[in-house]
Amino acid sequence: MPTARTHAKGQHHSNYPSQQHPHPHQQQQQQQQQQQHDPHRVILVTAGYDHVIRFWEALRGVCSRTIQHPDAQVNKLCISPDKQYLVAASNPHVRLYDINSGHPNPIVSFKGHTGNVTAVAFHCEGKWMVTASEDHTLKIWDIRCPDAQRNFDHKAPVNDVVIHPNQGELISCDQNGSIKLWDLGESSCTHELVPEEDVPVRSVTVANDGSSFVAANNKGNCYVWKMAHTRDFTDLQPITKFAAHDKYITKCVLSPDVKHLATCSADSTVKIWKTDNYSFELENTLVGHTRWVWDCAFSADSAYLVTASSDNTGKLWELSTGDIKQQYNGHQKACVCIALNDHPM
Repeated sequence: MPTARTHAKGQHHSNYPSQQHPHPHQQQQQQQQQQQHDPHRVILVTAGYDHVIRFWEALRGVCSRTIQHPDAQVNKLCISPDKQYLVAASNPHVRLYDINSGHPNPIVSFKGHTGNVTAVAFHCEGKWMVTASEDHTLKIWDIRCPDAQRNFDHKAPVNDVVIHPNQGELISCDQNGSIKLWDLGESSCTHELVPEEDVPVRSVTVANDGSSFVAANNKGNCYVWKMAHTRDFTDLQPITKFAAHDKYITKCVLSPDVKHLATCSADSTVKIWKTDNYSFELENTLVGHTRWVWDCAFSADSAYLVTASSDNTGKLWELSTGDIKQQYNGHQKACVCIALNDHPM
């Protein structure tokens, strides 16, 4: 997300002859169509306790669209890989919006959870998604159908879930301190890890190359495992544990290039850790939020990070310098989730 693209001065890009002027409504439709087909467009969305979903022009910090979500706060957001859909998870609702239509109502409302929905993730081709909830379940959904296709009983409130890059396994964590791996082909839990007894595991993240994953807990500790896959099973090897924060970790995310780990915390900071040789040395501490930082997402090139905080703001950080490049103001209450898709199509 480094730069905005502009046309050279004096170039004429209208489909209309220069002496004609299209109706404003036609202009708006043209702009929307151009944006929809722009392979480099950036989708940035925030939400939180004020029941409003906000779309942003990432580089300018301008809110371009809002969606009202009146019956519950939004806990998590996820954008489909093709930039077509946005999923908003709340209590107990999971709703799918068409990003390109501009229509304020969801196109699908997924029914089945009975508690707070804490996480959502899309299949790499956007065909299905998984959700996690405080109702002790993980659910798999076909995005065209409002009813869950599969249910997994976690035996405790679930805090997070991610899809392994092989698209055949899930990694989840819960309030009882367990991390579980699920084989979707077998519809079963294949591994259960408990790094610290009775310490809730808040967040999990898996490397894009499937080589490792990291889990973060309420004591501010991170645990790292190597993953090796054979035809018949997944082998897990514990690598390291390190104290990342003195307070709760709310989110941990590995960068797309797997060279850095970001950890968000109740201490109002975000820390950036080097992953070289699993050293996890602290590279930078991002200071600028004034309350809890709840969520973060890397840009596709791993050079930028966006964050969401209880101080009602989102921020865009340049990781090479640690500088704030943009701030997103507009939420009236805590901004607790943020989603970014700037991958070229």
